Amino acid sequence: MLRTGLRHAIVTLLLTTPVLAASPAEQRGRTFALNNCARCHSIDRVTESPLKIAPPFRTLHLRYPVETLAEALAEGIVTGHPTMPEFQLDPDQIHDLLSYLKTLE
Repeated sequence: MLRTGLRHAIVTLLLTTPVLAASPAEQRGRTFALNNCARCHSIDRVTESPLKIAPPFRTLHLRYPVETLAEALAEGIVTGHPTMPEFQLDPDQIHDLLSYLKTLE
């Protein structure tokens, strides 16, 4: 009887607890970062950046409020580390990338 009640409580909890999943924008932002940034930057919460002078994305919010990066991404980032290529993103890409960066804060 106790096992059945416990089993029922666990199933109920699993069915009613919201799933912590990335939004589509966060997923697209992560994919963008993986395809365009991961060669130099760590784009996750734990690994080191492959290029030592490239800051890990998880620390960007310590240097800049993430929202303030939108303008630089729209106009084309020309600063950063010396070997960083210039990127100019469209508004949807900016939204997606910033959504992903916020998950790393």
